[in-house]
Amino acid sequence: MKILKNGIKVSVRKGVVDVLPLSLAVLPWGILFGSIAVQRGFSWLEAQMFSAIIFGGAVQIVTVELIADNASLLTVLFTAFVISSRHFLYGLALREKLSPKPLRWRLGLGFLLTDELFALSGHRRAYQSKLRLIYALAAGGSFYLAWNLWTFIGIVAGASLPDLTELGL
Repeated sequence: MKILKNGIKVSVRKGVVDVLPLSLAVLPWGILFGSIAVQRGFSWLEAQMFSAIIFGGAVQIVTVELIADNASLLTVLFTAFVISSRHFLYGLALREKLSPKPLRWRLGLGFLLTDELFALSGHRRAYQSKLRLIYALAAGGSFYLAWNLWTFIGIVAGASLPDLTELGL
């Protein structure tokens, strides 16, 4: 049992550390999204919920702009679908590895499956054991937390600084 707990700790730590450079790389995008959302009239709660529920930087930025410009619901949904379609392809690429796993793993990893987590999924044994699943969940989960933190910083910046677009952001 101690060996399993130790293996879990190692998997979690490795997942968090491996995705850390990618988590830092999206810092400007998270700040940009949070500030744009607030400056386009969304409340801080609505802006944060965008990141908590949708969790896709490009689709978030585009849909906030479309909604703020009063685009039709069909336009917003179609655009979000097109931008997010690569995630469908990621899911297809990982289907053989994940389909035998229990539903709770598939749902959790499906939600967390971003470009960054997919990039870490290239190993032929990815998702094959419980420790590898925990690694992926830790990597994706820490990336999710970082994205939401960067969004929050952007919300604060957008609410307290002048229009960031005038600063070239």
